[in-house]
Amino acid sequence: MERRQFIKVGALSTIGLLGGASVLLSTHEEGQDETEALTVSAVIAKLEALSGKRILHTGTWNPAKIFTHCAQSIEYSMTGYPEHKSDLFKNTLGSLAFSAFSLKGSMVHALDEVIPGAPVISIDDKAMPEEQLEALTRLKKAFFDFNQFEGTLEPHFAYGQLTKAEYEAAHVMHVYNHFDELSVV
Repeated sequence: MERRQFIKVGALSTIGLLGGASVLLSTHEEGQDETEALTVSAVIAKLEALSGKRILHTGTWNPAKIFTHCAQSIEYSMTGYPEHKSDLFKNTLGSLAFSAFSLKGSMVHALDEVIPGAPVISIDDKAMPEEQLEALTRLKKAFFDFNQFEGTLEPHFAYGQLTKAEYEAAHVMHVYNHFDELSVV
């Protein structure tokens, strides 16, 4: 291994370990239910409770955009993500991040970060209730399709190859993280 590559891998590993440790040591946000089940059936129940409700958002994306983004991620786990991080990233930082999220039972990520290579979600910031319902329906369908899926799942763009149980947890944690910016009126 060349000296430069060795130093780079060493630095990335150190950063990854420190980042993973900080994720593990950080506490759940106030009001977050630490017993939330990381299952499709649990998240579907939460999504069903949102149907027909007025949902406010505190972040950059409106609820329709959030639901569409989450649906894209689930769909890509079955069809393949458009772009991937490097194998080095997936086998080091990506894998470590997923392990840390799994141990903690929740994830934290930039909530306005698009899936690399995914088409732009062209939902107006002032989405109509119909658009919100359509996006929510798409998200529920994506979870249903994922639950029924019996083929080979595609590698995650950042975490690499995941089992179906790991993907289920990843998808549910992803949705729950986005729920941090939503509230029902």
